Amino acid sequence: MENMLASIKIQVSPKIYLKDPETSTLGQNIIRESIHLIDEIGFEHFTFKKLGERIQSNESSIYRYFENKHKLLVYLSSWYWGWMDYRITLATTNISDVRERLSKAVTVVTENIKDDSATTHVDESVLSRIIVMEFTKTFLTKEVDIENRDGFFLVYKQVINRLIALISEADPDYKFSKSLASSIVEGSLHQHFLKDHLKTITDCSGQVSPTDFYLDLISKTLR
Repeated sequence: MENMLASIKIQVSPKIYLKDPETSTLGQNIIRESIHLIDEIGFEHFTFKKLGERIQSNESSIYRYFENKHKLLVYLSSWYWGWMDYRITLATTNISDVRERLSKAVTVVTENIKDDSATTHVDESVLSRIIVMEFTKTFLTKEVDIENRDGFFLVYKQVINRLIALISEADPDYKFSKSLASSIVEGSLHQHFLKDHLKTITDCSGQVSPTDFYLDLISKTLR
């Protein structure tokens, strides 16, 4: 997978950025260090001024890539879901049994994430913590409908649509494939959050993972 991913460019809607950060050393540094800085101080306290100080570059240079920090967060989340979509494709290729393909896909989107060394400017393990903590901030805004029409969440929805297709194939009579698929993707982020911060209201722990829960859920939900 690492060799294949190294040759693949994760596609992010060009409407999210002003200049593609993948095309320059500075842009990749902005992505790399913004991930670590948001993870350290949280998105609320994150500013382009602080990021500029961290990368030893003018704040104005960051604005040449992103209009504001919201667009940067949308970019990071889009990159993450694009990477996730690619991993689902790899995990389910050449598997004939649809139930096994569905289980593989659910495992990919719910498991604990480790860094992928093929992407040197992105630490996916750190980025996944940001997605768990901050992802809902990308669309819980007044501009969500406009940004949705502009394709900001296309890759995220593509991941969910892959699960919808697998659920529908596994059980054509199940009436709630869309709700189940979106609940698995969004719910797994919530379960990871609860496992780490509000432990008394989840069964997930160091011994029971969100993956265990969702694999059990689909096995008992689908006929």
